[in-house]
Amino acid sequence: MATANVANPGRGDRRRGGGERDDDKSVFKTTTGVEAVANFEDMGINENVLRGLYEYGSEKPSAIQQRAVMPILKGRDVIAQAHSGTGKTSMIALSVCQVVDTSSREVQALVLSPTRELASQTAKTIQAIGLHANIHAHACIGGKSVGEDIRRLEHGVQVVSGTPGRVCDMIKRRSLRSRAITILILDESDEMLSRGFKDQIYDVYRYLPPDLQVCLVSATLPREILEMTSKFMTDPVKVLVKRDELTLDGIKQYFIAVEKEQWKFETLCDLFDTLTITQAVIFCNTK
Repeated sequence: MATANVANPGRGDRRRGGGERDDDKSVFKTTTGVEAVANFEDMGINENVLRGLYEYGSEKPSAIQQRAVMPILKGRDVIAQAHSGTGKTSMIALSVCQVVDTSSREVQALVLSPTRELASQTAKTIQAIGLHANIHAHACIGGKSVGEDIRRLEHGVQVVSGTPGRVCDMIKRRSLRSRAITILILDESDEMLSRGFKDQIYDVYRYLPPDLQVCLVSATLPREILEMTSKFMTDPVKVLVKRDELTLDGIKQYFIAVEKEQWKFETLCDLFDTLTITQAVIFCNTK
């Protein structure tokens, strides 16, 4: 059986956030003082970063970007929660590209992700958005050559996107020097906790400078994450999707009965030929 989910387009972008309130017109529950900034130009983004952003295909900030980018750029600790596919990765890339000093080739921003694929994709997004700003990012992930990691890090990059195990290994080898890191971003924090990375995250954190800016990006915020934030975040700005928005409201669901297993792929291809699908996640039983 194949299932197709179609989200209500533009649902978040039409609504405004406010203080820590939960009114029925707001998709977001945000810290007091957080304003939605509707255009990238109004965020004071570097011209070269803007150019990379537009070439990457971003024309207007998504709802989460409108609310979370400015607090990050102001140096605040931030907890940003939003649905998958709402621009969280490009928000991370935009933020780090804006805050790093391109005159230095020391690592200044560290992004930790639960999977190699996500860490690699984040590094590629940072490279794309930071292309014209001469920003260099490297994916520090398991399954790749340790020697290549060491070579790239010694050559100099401003941003490292990686998985906790490999990043911790590179720090302990002194190949990844942490003295200039000013911002740590934990991407898909809920996933990292569910995969048992908690000890490795703390292991990495203790090597980082004490005045570090910490940002958590997550689709959900279980109790373990909130407990974690109290240990190494200072008065974080919260940009949270209201609890009722995490349900299936606004999502239409359909199913197609496929009689034979071998017909699934052709049915999926037919769907993509018939429908206009700009973003999709396909869940499978096995790799």
